[in-house]
Amino acid sequence: NFGSLLGVCLIIQIITGLFLAMHYTSDTTTAFSSVAHICRDVNYGWLIRYMHANGASMFFICLFLHVGRGMYYGSYTFLETWNIG
Repeated sequence: NFGSLLGVCLIIQIITGLFLAMHYTSDTTTAFSSVAHICRDVNYGWLIRYMHANGASMFFICLFLHVGRGMYYGSYTFLETWNIG
């Protein structure tokens, strides 16, 4: 069920995004060094960063498959489907 996978991907994106936001600085002079700091010095920071980057791609793949499946089966014609996804 791609709807459930979308929920899991969204939760992972939120959690990893919050973790990365705690260690990232957005100043133009220190942005690259803060990303390098996350990957090198933070425990499992490299894993969190790559989970966040690949999680975004996985989210959109699941989204396109979920919408495509709904269009293929014509489930968009049911009113309840619009309420629950």
